[in-house]
Amino acid sequence: MGLDDKMENAAEKIGGKAKEGAGKATDDERLEAEGKADQSKADIKQAGEKVKDAFKRD
Repeated sequence: MGLDDKMENAAEKIGGKAKEGAGKATDDERLEAEGKADQSKADIKQAGEKVKDAFKRD
């Protein structure tokens, strides 16, 4: 996984956590759900990059 990809995924995850926190603070369920979805998307991308890296090593 390239450094750029790692940084993008980390930024997306942090942004998702911020959205989720803002949603909880303002009692906005939609914003909270968007934040959780952003975090999940970042986790899935990171897992996909790890799989690609595993195949590159062989």
